[in-house]
Amino acid sequence: MKRSLRLSLQRLLLFFHVDTHGPRLARRHIILSPRAPAALDRPMADRPRDGKPIGLIGLGLMGTAICERLLARGYDLVIQNRTADKAVPLVSRGARWSDNPLRECDRVIISLYTTEVVEEVLGQLEDAYEPGKLLIDTTTGDPQRTAKLGARLASRGVDYLEVPISGSSEQTRRGQSTAMVAGPMRSLEACRDLLDAIAAKTYYVGHWGDGVRMKLVTNLVLGLNRAVLAEGLVFAKSIGLSTERALEVLLNSPASSRTMETKGPKMVNSEFAPQAKLSQHLKDVRLILAEAARTSRELPLTALHAQLLERAEAEGYGELDNSVIIRAIEDGLLPATASRAATRGIEALSSLLDEVE
Repeated sequence: MKRSLRLSLQRLLLFFHVDTHGPRLARRHIILSPRAPAALDRPMADRPRDGKPIGLIGLGLMGTAICERLLARGYDLVIQNRTADKAVPLVSRGARWSDNPLRECDRVIISLYTTEVVEEVLGQLEDAYEPGKLLIDTTTGDPQRTAKLGARLASRGVDYLEVPISGSSEQTRRGQSTAMVAGPMRSLEACRDLLDAIAAKTYYVGHWGDGVRMKLVTNLVLGLNRAVLAEGLVFAKSIGLSTERALEVLLNSPASSRTMETKGPKMVNSEFAPQAKLSQHLKDVRLILAEAARTSRELPLTALHAQLLERAEAEGYGELDNSVIIRAIEDGLLPATASRAATRGIEALSSLLDEVE
Protein backbone atom coordinates (compact mmCIF):
# COMPACT_ATOMS: atom_id res chain seq x y z
CA MET A 1 0.00 0.00 0.00
CA LYS A 2 2.78 2.44 0.99
CA ARG A 3 4.74 1.59 -2.17
CA SER A 4 1.66 2.21 -4.34
CA LEU A 5 1.03 5.58 -2.67
CA ARG A 6 4.70 6.52 -3.09
CA LEU A 7 4.65 5.75 -6.83
CA SER A 8 1.39 7.67 -7.24
CA LEU A 9 2.90 10.68 -5.49
CA GLN A 10 6.01 10.50 -7.70
CA ARG A 11 3.88 10.48 -10.84
CA LEU A 12 1.81 13.40 -9.56
CA LEU A 13 4.95 15.41 -8.84
CA LEU A 14 6.29 14.61 -12.31
CA PHE A 15 3.02 15.70 -13.90
CA PHE A 16 3.42 19.12 -12.31
CA HIS A 17 7.19 19.13 -13.12
CA VAL A 18 8.12 19.19 -9.43
CA ASP A 19 11.77 18.19 -9.02
CA THR A 20 12.38 15.57 -6.32
CA HIS A 21 16.08 15.10 -7.13
CA GLY A 22 17.43 18.38 -5.81
CA PRO A 23 18.32 21.73 -7.36
CA ARG A 24 20.85 20.34 -9.83
CA LEU A 25 18.05 18.71 -11.86
CA ALA A 26 15.70 21.67 -11.84
CA ARG A 27 16.01 22.42 -15.57
CA ARG A 28 12.45 22.62 -16.89
CA HIS A 29 12.83 20.63 -20.08
CA ILE A 30 14.45 17.58 -18.42
CA ILE A 31 11.52 15.32 -17.57
CA LEU A 32 12.33 12.50 -15.18
CA SER A 33 10.62 9.12 -15.02
CA PRO A 34 9.67 7.64 -11.62
CA ARG A 35 12.27 4.91 -12.17
CA ALA A 36 15.95 5.67 -11.73
CA PRO A 37 18.89 3.44 -12.74
CA ALA A 38 20.78 1.50 -10.11
CA ALA A 39 24.10 3.15 -11.03
CA LEU A 40 23.11 6.55 -9.62
CA ASP A 41 24.91 5.99 -6.31
CA ARG A 42 28.33 6.47 -7.96
CA PRO A 43 29.83 9.96 -7.47
CA MET A 44 29.96 12.23 -10.48
CA ALA A 45 33.38 13.45 -11.61
CA ASP A 46 33.90 17.14 -12.28
CA ARG A 47 33.99 17.82 -16.02
CA PRO A 48 35.33 21.17 -17.17
CA ARG A 49 33.46 22.21 -20.31
CA ASP A 50 34.71 25.64 -21.37
CA GLY A 51 37.07 25.32 -24.27
CA LYS A 52 36.99 21.52 -24.34
CA PRO A 53 36.40 20.00 -27.80
CA ILE A 54 33.51 17.60 -28.38
CA GLY A 55 34.03 14.45 -30.44
CA LEU A 56 31.50 13.18 -32.96
CA ILE A 57 31.72 9.81 -34.71
CA GLY A 58 29.36 9.08 -37.60
CA LEU A 59 28.33 11.58 -40.27
CA GLY A 60 25.14 10.12 -41.67
CA LEU A 61 22.00 12.24 -41.89
CA MET A 62 21.57 12.47 -38.11
CA GLY A 63 25.26 12.80 -37.25
CA THR A 64 25.68 15.60 -39.78
CA ALA A 65 22.62 17.41 -38.41
CA ILE A 66 23.97 17.13 -34.85
CA CYS A 67 27.35 18.42 -36.01
CA GLU A 68 25.82 21.41 -37.79
CA ARG A 69 23.65 22.17 -34.78
CA LEU A 70 26.61 22.16 -32.38
CA LEU A 71 28.84 24.16 -34.73
CA ALA A 72 26.11 26.80 -34.92
CA ARG A 73 26.10 26.91 -31.13
CA GLY A 74 29.83 27.61 -31.01
CA TYR A 75 31.16 24.17 -30.02
CA ASP A 76 34.64 23.05 -31.04
CA LEU A 77 34.03 19.72 -32.80
CA VAL A 78 36.44 16.91 -33.62
CA ILE A 79 34.82 14.54 -36.13
CA GLN A 80 35.40 11.11 -37.64
CA ASN A 81 33.55 8.99 -40.20
CA ARG A 82 34.15 5.76 -42.07
CA THR A 83 34.35 7.73 -45.33
CA ALA A 84 36.26 10.98 -44.97
CA ASP A 85 34.53 12.77 -47.85
CA LYS A 86 31.42 13.37 -45.73
CA ALA A 87 33.54 15.41 -43.34
CA VAL A 88 34.73 17.91 -45.95
CA PRO A 89 31.74 20.31 -45.78
CA LEU A 90 31.82 20.21 -41.98
CA VAL A 91 35.56 20.86 -41.81
CA SER A 92 34.99 23.89 -44.05
CA ARG A 93 32.54 25.14 -41.42
CA GLY A 94 35.00 24.81 -38.56
CA ALA A 95 35.04 21.16 -37.46
CA ARG A 96 38.37 19.30 -37.22
CA TRP A 97 39.10 15.78 -38.46
CA SER A 98 40.63 13.10 -36.24
CA ASP A 99 41.20 9.39 -36.72
CA ASN A 100 40.35 8.93 -33.03
CA PRO A 101 38.20 11.68 -31.44
CA LEU A 102 38.11 9.66 -28.22
CA ARG A 103 41.82 10.31 -27.75
CA GLU A 104 41.36 14.08 -28.06
CA CYS A 105 38.00 14.59 -26.34
CA ASP A 106 36.48 13.78 -22.96
CA ARG A 107 32.96 13.75 -24.39
CA VAL A 108 32.23 11.95 -27.66
CA ILE A 109 28.89 11.67 -29.47
CA ILE A 110 28.28 8.51 -31.50
CA SER A 111 25.72 8.47 -34.34
CA LEU A 112 25.89 5.18 -36.23
CA TYR A 113 23.54 2.76 -38.00
CA THR A 114 23.36 -0.19 -35.60
CA THR A 115 24.72 -1.35 -32.26
CA GLU A 116 26.93 -3.82 -34.13
CA VAL A 117 28.57 -0.93 -35.99
CA VAL A 118 29.01 0.97 -32.72
CA GLU A 119 30.75 -2.05 -31.17
CA GLU A 120 33.01 -2.41 -34.21
CA VAL A 121 34.01 1.26 -34.25
CA LEU A 122 34.62 1.41 -30.50
CA GLY A 123 36.71 -1.74 -30.76
CA GLN A 124 39.06 0.19 -33.06
CA LEU A 125 39.30 3.10 -30.61
CA GLU A 126 39.60 1.24 -27.31
CA ASP A 127 43.26 2.17 -26.87
CA ALA A 128 41.89 5.62 -25.97
CA TYR A 129 39.59 4.33 -23.21
CA GLU A 130 40.29 6.24 -20.01
CA PRO A 131 38.35 6.66 -16.77
CA GLY A 132 36.21 9.77 -17.01
CA LYS A 133 35.62 9.59 -20.76
CA LEU A 134 31.93 9.92 -21.69
CA LEU A 135 30.33 8.32 -24.75
CA ILE A 136 26.94 9.70 -25.80
CA ASP A 137 25.34 7.16 -28.14
CA THR A 138 22.45 8.42 -30.32
CA THR A 139 22.24 5.18 -32.31
CA THR A 140 18.88 3.41 -32.59
CA GLY A 141 20.18 -0.09 -32.00
CA ASP A 142 19.39 -3.34 -30.27
CA PRO A 143 18.25 -2.77 -26.65
CA GLN A 144 19.89 -5.94 -25.31
CA ARG A 145 23.25 -5.29 -26.96
CA THR A 146 23.12 -1.63 -25.97
CA ALA A 147 22.69 -2.55 -22.30
CA LYS A 148 25.59 -5.01 -22.47
CA LEU A 149 27.76 -2.40 -24.19
CA GLY A 150 27.09 0.06 -21.39
CA ALA A 151 28.11 -2.51 -18.78
CA ARG A 152 31.32 -3.41 -20.66
CA LEU A 153 32.34 0.22 -20.99
CA ALA A 154 31.61 0.85 -17.30
CA SER A 155 33.95 -2.01 -16.41
CA ARG A 156 36.69 -0.07 -18.24
CA GLY A 157 35.85 3.16 -16.42
CA VAL A 158 34.19 4.74 -19.47
CA ASP A 159 30.83 6.44 -18.89
CA TYR A 160 28.11 5.57 -21.40
CA LEU A 161 24.88 7.43 -21.99
CA GLU A 162 22.27 6.17 -24.39
CA VAL A 163 20.54 9.10 -26.15
CA PRO A 164 18.48 8.07 -29.20
CA ILE A 165 16.94 11.07 -30.95
CA SER A 166 13.34 11.20 -32.15
CA GLY A 167 12.97 13.49 -35.15
CA SER A 168 14.28 13.73 -38.68
CA SER A 169 17.69 15.15 -39.49
CA GLU A 170 16.00 18.39 -40.53
CA GLN A 171 14.09 18.64 -37.25
CA THR A 172 17.34 17.98 -35.38
CA ARG A 173 19.12 20.65 -37.39
CA ARG A 174 16.40 23.10 -36.29
CA GLY A 175 16.55 22.01 -32.65
CA GLN A 176 13.06 20.47 -32.78
CA SER A 177 13.90 16.86 -31.89
CA THR A 178 13.35 14.90 -28.67
CA ALA A 179 16.11 13.05 -26.80
CA MET A 180 15.43 9.90 -24.77
CA VAL A 181 18.18 9.39 -22.20
CA ALA A 182 19.09 6.15 -20.42
CA GLY A 183 22.05 5.43 -18.17
CA PRO A 184 23.64 6.90 -15.04
CA MET A 185 22.20 10.24 -14.00
CA ARG A 186 25.68 11.68 -13.45
CA SER A 187 26.36 11.14 -17.16
CA LEU A 188 23.23 13.08 -18.04
CA GLU A 189 24.45 15.92 -15.83
CA ALA A 190 27.84 15.83 -17.55
CA CYS A 191 26.34 16.41 -21.00
CA ARG A 192 23.29 18.49 -20.17
CA ASP A 193 24.69 21.44 -22.14
CA LEU A 194 24.96 19.25 -25.26
CA LEU A 195 21.42 17.94 -24.85
CA ASP A 196 20.19 21.52 -24.42
CA ALA A 197 21.92 22.44 -27.67
CA ILE A 198 20.67 19.46 -29.68
CA ALA A 199 17.11 18.72 -28.55
CA ALA A 200 13.96 20.69 -27.77
CA LYS A 201 13.06 18.23 -25.01
CA THR A 202 14.96 15.59 -23.10
CA TYR A 203 13.28 12.68 -21.31
CA TYR A 204 15.13 10.52 -18.81
CA VAL A 205 13.70 7.00 -19.15
CA GLY A 206 15.87 4.67 -17.04
CA HIS A 207 18.53 2.00 -17.48
CA TRP A 208 20.71 1.26 -20.50
CA GLY A 209 18.49 -0.25 -23.19
CA ASP A 210 15.41 1.70 -22.14
CA GLY A 211 16.35 4.66 -24.32
CA VAL A 212 16.27 2.52 -27.44
CA ARG A 213 13.08 0.82 -26.28
CA MET A 214 11.37 4.19 -25.93
CA LYS A 215 12.68 5.23 -29.35
CA LEU A 216 11.25 2.04 -30.86
CA VAL A 217 7.85 2.82 -29.34
CA THR A 218 7.90 6.29 -30.89
CA ASN A 219 9.06 4.90 -34.23
CA LEU A 220 6.27 2.34 -34.27
CA VAL A 221 3.62 5.04 -33.91
CA LEU A 222 5.47 7.47 -36.18
CA GLY A 223 5.92 4.94 -38.97
CA LEU A 224 2.29 3.85 -38.95
CA ASN A 225 1.27 7.53 -38.99
CA ARG A 226 3.26 7.98 -42.19
CA ALA A 227 1.80 4.86 -43.77
CA VAL A 228 -1.77 5.87 -42.92
CA LEU A 229 -1.22 9.38 -44.29
CA ALA A 230 0.21 7.94 -47.51
CA GLU A 231 -2.73 5.57 -47.91
CA GLY A 232 -5.20 8.38 -47.23
CA LEU A 233 -3.66 10.59 -49.91
CA VAL A 234 -3.60 7.72 -52.41
CA PHE A 235 -7.26 7.05 -51.61
CA ALA A 236 -8.13 10.73 -52.10
CA LYS A 237 -6.48 10.76 -55.52
CA SER A 238 -8.15 7.50 -56.56
CA ILE A 239 -11.63 8.95 -55.94
CA GLY A 240 -10.94 12.12 -57.90
CA LEU A 241 -9.88 14.51 -55.16
CA SER A 242 -6.91 16.86 -55.25
CA THR A 243 -4.18 15.58 -52.95
CA GLU A 244 -3.17 19.18 -52.22
CA ARG A 245 -6.69 20.05 -51.08
CA ALA A 246 -7.02 16.74 -49.21
CA LEU A 247 -3.83 17.49 -47.28
CA GLU A 248 -5.04 21.01 -46.49
CA VAL A 249 -8.33 19.67 -45.13
CA LEU A 250 -6.59 16.92 -43.16
CA LEU A 251 -4.19 19.41 -41.58
CA ASN A 252 -7.18 21.38 -40.32
CA SER A 253 -9.14 18.37 -39.09
CA PRO A 254 -8.94 16.06 -36.05
CA ALA A 255 -6.79 13.76 -38.22
CA SER A 256 -3.92 16.27 -38.23
CA SER A 257 -0.52 15.34 -36.81
CA ARG A 258 3.08 16.54 -36.76
CA THR A 259 3.90 13.74 -39.18
CA MET A 260 1.34 15.17 -41.56
CA GLU A 261 2.90 18.63 -41.26
CA THR A 262 6.40 17.41 -42.10
CA LYS A 263 5.76 14.52 -44.48
CA GLY A 264 2.48 15.54 -46.14
CA PRO A 265 4.03 18.21 -48.40
CA LYS A 266 6.83 15.82 -49.40
CA MET A 267 4.26 13.18 -50.39
CA VAL A 268 2.04 15.62 -52.30
CA ASN A 269 4.98 17.18 -54.15
CA SER A 270 6.90 13.91 -54.65
CA GLU A 271 9.96 15.43 -52.95
CA PHE A 272 11.83 12.46 -51.55
CA ALA A 273 15.30 13.88 -50.84
CA PRO A 274 16.12 12.00 -47.63
CA GLN A 275 15.71 13.56 -44.21
CA ALA A 276 15.31 10.03 -42.82
CA LYS A 277 15.72 7.07 -45.16
CA LEU A 278 13.11 4.39 -45.74
CA SER A 279 15.74 1.67 -45.31
CA GLN A 280 16.64 3.03 -41.89
CA HIS A 281 13.02 2.93 -40.77
CA LEU A 282 12.77 -0.66 -42.01
CA LYS A 283 15.79 -1.46 -39.83
CA ASP A 284 13.99 0.05 -36.85
CA VAL A 285 10.75 -1.80 -37.61
CA ARG A 286 12.68 -5.06 -37.61
CA LEU A 287 14.09 -4.13 -34.20
CA ILE A 288 10.55 -3.40 -33.00
CA LEU A 289 9.31 -6.81 -34.13
CA ALA A 290 12.32 -8.55 -32.59
CA GLU A 291 11.77 -6.83 -29.25
CA ALA A 292 8.05 -7.67 -29.38
CA ALA A 293 8.84 -11.32 -30.16
CA ARG A 294 11.09 -11.43 -27.12
CA THR A 295 8.03 -10.73 -24.98
CA SER A 296 5.67 -12.87 -27.13
CA ARG A 297 3.70 -9.78 -28.14
CA GLU A 298 2.11 -9.71 -31.59
CA LEU A 299 2.08 -6.39 -33.47
CA PRO A 300 -0.15 -7.07 -36.50
CA LEU A 301 -0.09 -3.58 -38.02
CA THR A 302 3.67 -3.29 -37.62
CA ALA A 303 4.18 -6.72 -39.16
CA LEU A 304 2.16 -5.64 -42.20
CA HIS A 305 4.05 -2.35 -42.30
CA ALA A 306 7.36 -4.24 -42.34
CA GLN A 307 6.25 -6.24 -45.38
CA LEU A 308 5.31 -3.06 -47.24
CA LEU A 309 8.66 -1.46 -46.39
CA GLU A 310 10.51 -4.58 -47.55
CA ARG A 311 8.68 -4.46 -50.88
CA ALA A 312 9.52 -0.76 -51.21
CA GLU A 313 13.20 -1.36 -50.45
CA ALA A 314 13.31 -4.18 -52.99
CA GLU A 315 11.96 -1.75 -55.60
CA GLY A 316 14.83 0.65 -54.96
CA TYR A 317 13.17 3.15 -52.62
CA GLY A 318 15.40 2.41 -49.62
CA GLU A 319 17.76 5.40 -49.95
CA LEU A 320 14.93 7.91 -50.39
CA ASP A 321 13.03 9.70 -47.64
CA ASN A 322 10.66 7.49 -45.68
CA SER A 323 7.74 9.53 -47.05
CA VAL A 324 8.32 7.64 -50.32
CA ILE A 325 6.13 4.93 -48.82
CA ILE A 326 3.34 6.69 -50.71
CA ARG A 327 4.99 5.51 -53.94
CA ALA A 328 4.98 1.93 -52.67
CA ILE A 329 1.24 2.15 -52.06
CA GLU A 330 0.62 3.85 -55.42
CA ASP A 331 2.65 1.13 -57.14
CA GLY A 332 0.57 -1.58 -55.49
CA LEU A 333 3.51 -3.07 -53.59
CA LEU A 334 1.15 -4.49 -51.02
CA PRO A 335 1.97 -7.68 -49.12
CA ALA A 336 -0.02 -10.71 -50.25
CA THR A 337 -1.84 -10.84 -46.91
CA ALA A 338 -3.05 -7.27 -47.38
CA SER A 339 -4.19 -7.99 -50.93
CA ARG A 340 -6.13 -11.04 -49.76
CA ALA A 341 -7.72 -9.03 -46.97
CA ALA A 342 -8.77 -6.33 -49.43
CA THR A 343 -10.25 -8.94 -51.77
CA ARG A 344 -12.23 -10.50 -48.93
CA GLY A 345 -13.49 -7.04 -47.95
CA ILE A 346 -14.70 -6.31 -51.48
CA GLU A 347 -16.39 -9.70 -51.72
CA ALA A 348 -18.12 -9.18 -48.37
CA LEU A 349 -19.33 -5.72 -49.43
CA SER A 350 -20.63 -7.05 -52.76
CA SER A 351 -22.49 -9.82 -50.98
CA LEU A 352 -24.06 -7.31 -48.59
CA LEU A 353 -25.16 -5.07 -51.47
CA ASP A 354 -26.71 -8.07 -53.23
CA GLU A 355 -28.73 -8.84 -50.12
CA VAL A 356 -29.93 -5.22 -49.87
CA GLU A 357 -31.08 -5.26 -53.46
